[in-house]
Amino acid sequence: MSLWSRIANALRGGDRINREIDEELQTHIDEAIAHGRDAARVQNSFGSALRHREASRDIRALAWLDSLRADAIFGLRRLMQTKVTSAAAILSLALAIGACTSAFRLIDALLLRPLPIAHPERLYVVAFSGIMANTGKPLTYDSSSYPMFRQMKTDVQNEADLVAASYADRTDLTYGSDEEMEKGFRQFVSGDMFQMFGLQPAAGRLFTSHDDTTPGAHPVAVISYDYWTRRFGRDPSALGRTMRVDDNLFEIVGVAPEGFTGTETGTLTDIFFPMMMKRIETLTSWNNFWMRTLVELKPGVAAQPVRDRLAATFHSIQVERLKSQPYLTKPQRDHFFDEKLVLESAASGRSNLQREYRQALEALSVLVGLVLLIACANLANLMTARATARSREMALRVSIGAGRFRLIQLVLIESAWVAFLATVAGAVFAWWSAPFIIAMINSPDNPARLLLPADWRVLAFSLALTLAVTFLFGLPPALRASNVKPSSALKGGEDPHSRRRLMHVLIAAQVAFCFVVLFVAGLFVSSFDRLSRQPLGYSPDRIINLETLTRRPQLPVYWDQVVDHLRRMPGVTSVAMSPWPVMSGETSIGNVSAHGGPASDVFSDTFAISPGWIETMKIPLLSGRDLRPSDVSPGAVIVNQSFTRQFFSGDDPIGKSFEQVDSKGTRTRFEIVGLVPDARYRDNLRLPIRPTFYPPINSANPQGEPRPRQRGTFVVQTSGADPLALASILRSEVSRANSEFRVSNIRTQNEIIESKTIRERLLAMLAMFFACVALLLAAVGLYGVLDYSVLQQRREIGIRIAIGARTADVIQKVTVSVFAMVILGAIAGLGLGMISVRYIEAILYQA
Repeated sequence: MSLWSRIANALRGGDRINREIDEELQTHIDEAIAHGRDAARVQNSFGSALRHREASRDIRALAWLDSLRADAIFGLRRLMQTKVTSAAAILSLALAIGACTSAFRLIDALLLRPLPIAHPERLYVVAFSGIMANTGKPLTYDSSSYPMFRQMKTDVQNEADLVAASYADRTDLTYGSDEEMEKGFRQFVSGDMFQMFGLQPAAGRLFTSHDDTTPGAHPVAVISYDYWTRRFGRDPSALGRTMRVDDNLFEIVGVAPEGFTGTETGTLTDIFFPMMMKRIETLTSWNNFWMRTLVELKPGVAAQPVRDRLAATFHSIQVERLKSQPYLTKPQRDHFFDEKLVLESAASGRSNLQREYRQALEALSVLVGLVLLIACANLANLMTARATARSREMALRVSIGAGRFRLIQLVLIESAWVAFLATVAGAVFAWWSAPFIIAMINSPDNPARLLLPADWRVLAFSLALTLAVTFLFGLPPALRASNVKPSSALKGGEDPHSRRRLMHVLIAAQVAFCFVVLFVAGLFVSSFDRLSRQPLGYSPDRIINLETLTRRPQLPVYWDQVVDHLRRMPGVTSVAMSPWPVMSGETSIGNVSAHGGPASDVFSDTFAISPGWIETMKIPLLSGRDLRPSDVSPGAVIVNQSFTRQFFSGDDPIGKSFEQVDSKGTRTRFEIVGLVPDARYRDNLRLPIRPTFYPPINSANPQGEPRPRQRGTFVVQTSGADPLALASILRSEVSRANSEFRVSNIRTQNEIIESKTIRERLLAMLAMFFACVALLLAAVGLYGVLDYSVLQQRREIGIRIAIGARTADVIQKVTVSVFAMVILGAIAGLGLGMISVRYIEAILYQA
């Protein structure tokens, strides 16, 4: 009989095979009788039908597959007999498996999944490692300037190909009038990037090196397949359409292949532009680090020689950069050569989101793994209790000839049913929870966008997890059940306390894991609480920021006219101006010279404001006065307390002056007219507040002429509790006051601040969720062990009560050993929690 026939017979079921064997046997008997033989003698000559049936089964069906099928059916029936207990076990395990699968989907999408290019394993990024001058902590960054990229590309052209890719940023674009403005993520890339990555267009054509030769001369764009689908419904007529971005018109010439959304993981780039369409001053600046340099090694070339050659090039570049910056202080000059060039793998892309969330996801994965172990220990106790209840059944199976392997298989298959059903339910949870977590880390102005496909990678992980879980909680009970001795089992067992000892050990492990999860969750919650309670130095309530652009640079008088118009709006308390919202991520820093001396090596923040901004933000004035409209030249400024401590030893600075030294060594003199408390200006709440001075936003150039501006932010304080209620009205009023102005973005100050604690809030919420799940599982496990312990000792307890034992003594007898394990597990868990601090310290605040 063929192998496929034997497999088919094994899967069809034993009853059908038995009927076929019986029918064949009866046919032979009937044939013998038809030939004149005596019926009784024929029946006796053929012997027992059962013997023939058993002998024929191994020929007609694969024995191991037949036994596997029979045990699977028996295991499912066993689960159905205890529906409530089985459902509780499946749901608790499903929660843990779903959390594990969800964590894997996020880690895979952000950190592991390779880019859909020809040779992702050969792709690296140029990064620089050093020590932060102000904190002394290690720092690694991966930004470069474009001239630096061109020099490196030339020096390693025989060993590697280099690609320049800007940071993906969200920009305003329009296909018609400015009233139809929309937002999209853009990335400036080298013209030969698509060709180097081995990508083919989904429609039209992709960039070539000819599209990236002359600055400003290549107004073409390639859109991503995802954007083509969302924005144009895959309409071929999208090719040839013209879009306006900033002051340039771009023609769409092609669509990138499906699946490729840029090199910045976590951001689905919508539009690609040639690198030469960046502003000329950005392309020619050696000190403007605004892009990444990607390196694809040529076949057979090792990474280390390429790194050494690039490091030598970088050192020579640093020498030339230092010559052009003679104003730097000695510590700054010494620090200039501390940075070392390294090549880091970029097989899965390269993004700030990866760097920011790598440790957070790793920490959450450990917590999820601990929750899974708690669930497995819980189920191991359950299966151990079931194995004890089935000891007589196992003894009978051994007595009639069942082997040890068959008993292990029987118990493991029952465990596999629990794991499989839990995995199915967990997959549903993971399908919902992973996008939910992505939504939680989104900020309104810069949403994270990750592809989360349920492909073979996720399927393979789920299958591996199912097998691992099956053996974790199913193998120990299976081994114990298979080691049963019929004579001992029928008498009650050789050691009735041995199974309780195993369950007590598992309870100790559960409690230890639970305490680790609770301890780490407490650290994350307290870290988030401390960070979110950081004093800001201003009141963000009822503040709305109108980020505004103009078609062409406008003189300060026109900006002031819009401010006056907004002040007259109902529901508006005050209006002021700044170049961008506070804590928006944009900064302006420089070196300061006090008392006519050399420039300090301590950076100072510069934040230009209009008169009334201090009052609008509710920053108290400690000394001096606010800025006035006439404070244009000489430069009157307001400084914070850190500024006075750094440069004036904390003395009253009113009336004193200082100079700002720019990158060319030019000095600009300022006179201090006001002092305010320290206020947070940078977008990282973890960083200390730097010395800050606030010059007037309507400053004049060295010739005393007003400087026109093309962008700015109207800071509006409203009288209502919800400033967004006026958002649509204020947007339209800005354009009504002056048709040259258009609002590109609206954000409340509270919204901006909350976006700076997204990672900490996510960690705190998820860690507390897992802590609650771990606590619930540990409590259920403890209850199960106590219940089992009572059932196992009910005869002993009855005897003790009959001879006069007190209730307290009975309770102590039942619980003392269990709670001893709880205390032992708690001590071990606290110790492990203390050890874990060193591994998560980097993502904690003031730990």
